[in-house]
Amino acid sequence: MSDAETLYADLAGLGLIRAGERPPATPLTGGVSSDIWKVELPTGPIAVKRALAKLKVAQDWRAPVGRSRYEIRWFRTVARFLPEAVPRIVAADEGAGVFAMDYLDPERHPLWKRQLLDGKVVVATAEAVGDRLARIHSETARDKSIAAQFPTDAIFHDIRLSPYLEAAATRHPDRAEALARIVSTTATTKRTLVHGDVSPKNILVGSGGPIFLDAECAWFGDPAFDLGFCLNHLLLKCLVRPEARTALFASFDAMSRRYLGGVDWEPAANIEARVATLLPGLLLARVDGKSPVEYVTAADDKERIRRAARHLLGQPVARLALVAERWKQELT
Repeated sequence: MSDAETLYADLAGLGLIRAGERPPATPLTGGVSSDIWKVELPTGPIAVKRALAKLKVAQDWRAPVGRSRYEIRWFRTVARFLPEAVPRIVAADEGAGVFAMDYLDPERHPLWKRQLLDGKVVVATAEAVGDRLARIHSETARDKSIAAQFPTDAIFHDIRLSPYLEAAATRHPDRAEALARIVSTTATTKRTLVHGDVSPKNILVGSGGPIFLDAECAWFGDPAFDLGFCLNHLLLKCLVRPEARTALFASFDAMSRRYLGGVDWEPAANIEARVATLLPGLLLARVDGKSPVEYVTAADDKERIRRAARHLLGQPVARLALVAERWKQELT
């Protein structure tokens, strides 16, 4: 069955079209883990998403398609208390791993990654992301029933800990022990519902605040992963937008402060220490893991990342400001 025929079968299965109907559909680009289509229905455009078993990256990276059911659950969970932070689910089939959601026009909902790469760095956007992320973690830390809805330890390991931190460890055996400790701490810390891919590529900047997409890595675990994963991208963007470094570091600080100010499920210093320890591992993973960032291409820049990350893995710090300071030193 062709990709288009699969899409129309999915739409019929979701009850959004009748058998034989073929509404206009356009594949959307940008993601590596799913097929996503924009479909024009009489009621308006929607986006339809189906998870892939083999991700669209250079290395052989496979992941269970069952992760879609947990993405659907993450969106629905967050929509209960913060509906403005997620797209509305129109229809979903957890068993088939396919769902439809509102299509958000990029003219009114620009991608945060595109803004950052274009040098449009708005500190308030980073602050708002930190605020909403803390709210999501705080709300879900209080609901003990959520953990049972996200039995995704193995999936999270396969699509986050293994291809990022463990893959980096194979390239840096003298830092493998430090990376293994980070993996163990992350895997065994159970606090809140975690998105798992809080990256500027998965955040739209709407008029009502940031909107989170692509929750395929949803997991009940360590919220430090979400904050560290996003802060990592602000540091990396300094390499491609040197003229915006001051604003990027201000964004790093604003997101950290706003997020930590909303931590009420554990001492803020505890989670800050975990993020500060994790962040160098994530930095290293984005050059020597299975999913290197596509915009860092210069050999000198990759070496800057390796030097800073390896230094911090060898001499861990407990405060995010110290991570930022080491990165500033590497850039000068």
